[in-house]
Parts: sequence; structure tokens; C-alpha cells
Amino acid sequence: MNIRDFMRASFADAPPRSEVRMLLSHVLKRDHAWLVAHDDYQFTVDELEQINALTARRATGEPVAYLIGERDFYGRTFRCSPAALIPRPETERLIDLALASIATNATPRVLDIGTGTGCIAITIALERSNAIVNAIDISPDALALAKENAQRLQANVTFIQSNWLAALPPDAQFDLILSNPPYIVPGDAHLTQGDLRFEPAIALADAVDGLESYRQLALGALRHLNPGGALIVEHGYDQGETVPALLTAAGFTDVAMHRDLAGHPRITEARKP
Repeated sequence: MNIRDFMRASFADAPPRSEVRMLLSHVLKRDHAWLVAHDDYQFTVDELEQINALTARRATGEPVAYLIGERDFYGRTFRCSPAALIPRPETERLIDLALASIATNATPRVLDIGTGTGCIAITIALERSNAIVNAIDISPDALALAKENAQRLQANVTFIQSNWLAALPPDAQFDLILSNPPYIVPGDAHLTQGDLRFEPAIALADAVDGLESYRQLALGALRHLNPGGALIVEHGYDQGETVPALLTAAGFTDVAMHRDLAGHPRITEARKP
């Protein structure tokens, strides 16, 4: 079978054509332009077996990023695995806000809580080479993945295994704390649908009401932020009022909610007085 015939056969059923092309590129180690220009390429037996296996797994809902082991984020390619959440485009907005927050700071100290693949911490470190960046995760497997990404992308990040901020020295202070924490309510139907079924539950849902992460972050950030330092967090599209209100009640000032490119309330920024 050649590429053209395979695409025709697969287009009638899941997964979508665009995802099939990504799987083909992964197996053949060729880019999209090559696939188009060489659609008469005949698969080897091994290649066809690999492609059929991957498309079958994708048809059951397994994320493409886990199947091919990578996902692009902020112009760079990050390794992915079921140990961590898949980097998402909406999180790139958090990066923009973070960079703006530390734009005038010569040597900003930055902390990423719940780093996962490391995409937030590593991107900040690469975009601001003079930043001192630390990243925390409770999962040793996630930290191993983040360290791999940092090494491959040559980013200077210090990684710490910790449950929230427990492992930080009491006097550790930062100019910026970032987090994309678990914010889905336990038992939410979305957890049993689509890609979320395959992503780590500990990184998706908290153990209480979808807001416990922000309570922990608020307390920790007030202890570890320098005066005037910023806390920037991602949250659910339906938490655009509750998260800002929680941070305001905790004692933060200049609390502002930001929308993603689709117009959804997605990120809240606040400052320590």
C-alpha cells in the first residue's frame, strides 16, 4: 500500500486526516511536504504495521502527543509521555503574561509549580536567559521528563520534587510564581472523555472542589513572593470569577483575569502587596 491509498482508506473513519498525517510523519520520519510530494511511496511491511497500530490506538482516543512522543509549544518541541499533561496552546498565553511581568527585572527569580513536561519553566528560561528558574513537581516521572526536555533544549532550570512548596527553603523568595494546577472537580464527566482519559489524573483534578489548588497556591505564593511579585495561574473556563475572587480574598492586589485566544476566561494574574 502507498501513502495515497492509505490516506483514502483512513479518511472515511477516525482518526481525522490531519492526525493520520502526523502519525505517518512520525513513522516515516518525513515532514508533511514530503508526504504530499511522495504520495506514491510504498510502505514496507514494518512501516505499515506501525502505522496501522498507531491509527488503531488513536481511534480509541489515545492522544497523538503520547503516540508520537512530542508536542510543539511556544515554537519548540517538547517530549511527552503519560507521566505529564500534554502542553496546550492556551498555556502559551500564560507565557506571554509571565514575560511581560518580568520584563523590567534584570535577573528575575521564577518558580513553576506542577511543571509536568517542564514546558512553562523551560520556555521562560529560554526566552529570558538571565532568569533564575526553578520548577516543582510531586511526580518523579514528570520531573524526569521535564529534566530530559531541559537538557535537550539546553535550558537552565533547577528541578525540585515537592508536594506544593513543602520542599522549598523557608526563605526562598521569587519575583514570579506560575502554575497550571489541577482544577477539574472530582467526578467531572470530562475526565472520562477524549484525551483526558489518558492523562495523569493527579494533574487534572484536585481532591476537593476544583479550587483547592488555588488555595494552596495563594498561601504559598504569599509566603514566597517578593513584595510586588506576581502569581499567574491558569484555570478552567468556568472559573473566571471564582479564582480571581479567591486570590483577592487571600490578600492579593491588582487581580486581573485574562482571556485566551478563543475569548474564554483562562488565566488570572495577581500581585503580592
